[in-house]
Amino acid sequence: MSEFFTKAQRRLQNEFETTSLANRIEEAVVTTELSDQQIEFIHNQNMFYLSTTDELGYPSCSYKGGNIGFVRVLNAATIVFPNYDGNGMFMSIGNIEAQVKVGLLFIDFETPQRLRLRGRARCLREGPMLDSYPGANLVVEVSLDHVWVNCPRYVHRMQALETSPYLPGKDGKASLALWKRVDLVQDVLREQDRAEAEVLGLITIEEYENYVANGELN
Repeated sequence: MSEFFTKAQRRLQNEFETTSLANRIEEAVVTTELSDQQIEFIHNQNMFYLSTTDELGYPSCSYKGGNIGFVRVLNAATIVFPNYDGNGMFMSIGNIEAQVKVGLLFIDFETPQRLRLRGRARCLREGPMLDSYPGANLVVEVSLDHVWVNCPRYVHRMQALETSPYLPGKDGKASLALWKRVDLVQDVLREQDRAEAEVLGLITIEEYENYVANGELN
């Protein structure tokens, strides 16, 4: 297993007298592969948080959501997840292309439970794996370096109300994002999106902000 703690983390452990505790936790829970229980846990989730770092050293944290099972465990040391249509900035994917290393945090808010992963990622732009995710523009494959369970004591207990209506269907089609109907972005949209926005009806940025503030994105 590669080195788990950094020099800065070690300095803080020494400062707050937690070095022995940190060592014990690493020995007890940090592995390089997923257990059967952790694999089942991941397959039962419909969201996770993805952390990446850009070429300037700035970190980025992104929420990734899908249907239950959208993150797949190919084997105990490899997972994949789809990248769906976004705002076109490609922050996380761009960081992956440049820096490779990623972190993933899975949280079950109902139980609650937390599982953290980190590893090296690559983007798949073609092939059967991409074809198996209708509506995805690429698939991210992560080779795991470290896997560990986090204490869930600060996780607020919550329940999901419904899945996002914007997730692609089995045919790969998805509803047009509400922000793509905003009038000031029409000249920079793809032709297909622009045509659909015109059919659905354009809105102002103020109207969009009101929809978002009121949770009315459907």
